Amino acid sequence: MADHAFDVIVIGSGAAGLSAALNLDPRLKVAVLAKGALSDGSTAWAQGGIAAVLDVGDTFESHIEDTMVAGAGLNNRATVEFVVENAPAAIERLAELGVPFNEGESERWHLTREGGHSHRRIVHVADATGWAIQQALEKAALGRPNITLVPDMVAIDLVTGRHAEGASEERRVWGVYAVSRETGRVSLLTGRATILATGGASRAWLYSTNPRGSTGDGIAMAWRAGCRVSNMEFNQFHPTCLYNSKVKNFLITEAMRGEGAKLKIPGNGPGGGRRFMKRFDPREELAPRDIVARAIDHELKRLGLEHVHLDISHQDSEFILAHFPTIAERLAQPDIGIDITKEPIPVVPAAHYTCGGVVTDLDGRTDIEGLYAVGEVTQSGLHGANRLASNSVLECLVFGLAAARDINDKWDNMPPPPAIRPWDESRVTHSDEEVVVHHNWREIRRFMWDYVGIVRTTKRLERALHRVELLRQETEEYYGHFRVTPDLIELRNLVEISGLIVRSALARKESRGLHYTLDYPDMLPEAVDTILTPGG
Repeated sequence: MADHAFDVIVIGSGAAGLSAALNLDPRLKVAVLAKGALSDGSTAWAQGGIAAVLDVGDTFESHIEDTMVAGAGLNNRATVEFVVENAPAAIERLAELGVPFNEGESERWHLTREGGHSHRRIVHVADATGWAIQQALEKAALGRPNITLVPDMVAIDLVTGRHAEGASEERRVWGVYAVSRETGRVSLLTGRATILATGGASRAWLYSTNPRGSTGDGIAMAWRAGCRVSNMEFNQFHPTCLYNSKVKNFLITEAMRGEGAKLKIPGNGPGGGRRFMKRFDPREELAPRDIVARAIDHELKRLGLEHVHLDISHQDSEFILAHFPTIAERLAQPDIGIDITKEPIPVVPAAHYTCGGVVTDLDGRTDIEGLYAVGEVTQSGLHGANRLASNSVLECLVFGLAAARDINDKWDNMPPPPAIRPWDESRVTHSDEEVVVHHNWREIRRFMWDYVGIVRTTKRLERALHRVELLRQETEEYYGHFRVTPDLIELRNLVEISGLIVRSALARKESRGLHYTLDYPDMLPEAVDTILTPGG
């Protein structure tokens, strides 16, 4: 793709990015960039559903309180109220786009329940909700002549005033530099407004349920451009990722525990087959994810286990296959060979969701004019110290609409971009040392898992910070001498993100939500956000 001028640049093609694009004024020329295929992001991987108050016995207040409890009091209540109250309308918009939500026997939709929820309020498409949503949004976007979908374009950095001809210090974003996976060519894409919808950073850890592209690109780019980031120490580890030596990153949905699956100690010896969650929380398997993940981690370390078991085989086989057809089919394939109607599933916790991110307001605006952020890339105030199950896609839908409306309302007062300098590759060469990039990628993910995992200590965090700084020096030297590649861009962003996570974790002198440290096991009386400021 050559250098090109649009009205609005959307970086990310999942639920957040496509929701924003579809709600922008149809007169605006919009580019939606995907770093891989359009469906490669986290939205398509989401097995669970979307939380919304749709049941007669449920209330907004109940959903709000469940979210606040899960978030350990760190949520912004105004944000929680805003999202929860707009949830039913978001579901209606998806239904209008053709998302085939499961129907109930006596009500419009079948609602399931997940950990931390006090009511059944999860609308879903069997166990492949994300894929159904992604396909509906893509189809709608393809039908809009003002939207250009651009796959295989990897964003490098946001364009700011310092990139303008006769560089200025103006705090505004004018678009993005991005490299094509196909040609290796770097393009300049300009616009009056830019929306970050790049997802989270869970691939900073060795074990993750996320697609390979979840490398924190948007958070790193916004930080380099001058935006504050907040609460990066809170990364959710999903309790139940398939444990298999060949098949990586396969998530076993939270909804399975909502429908009666039990966590058990594996084996036929002493304690084998015994449930253990009651010792950690009276809600047992329906406790919030941070509690369940820590409980599993505790049992793994206490007993020297490689995994625990998640068992739903006591339920009727027709019930299991109707509710979890995708999981049942995948696990039954020869490379795994598990019949979930008859036997348990080996599971371990894995990095799953980034609760912190770029600081935004209720319109999705960041600290810099012209730059918006929506979805997992943000710290909107919704999730606090721990995301409540099935609030994530909801956040994408609600804030995608909010950002689009704000751009539409302000469009006439948004200045056009100035002349921007093209990407300069005159002083770099092709690298013949790609091994450096891949080695450093593996090193980051390993020490983040060992030192910045589910349970932390100050000493481990200090060791991690020391390694981050060494890798930062190596990576910046490499970046300055060689042509950019997608792998180098992701490594650079992972180094930046890892540093932000470790610095945030060291700053929090308590255990709250997803951040649990042996050195400060108690929760302080006042809930305060961790906010990092560039240059601060």
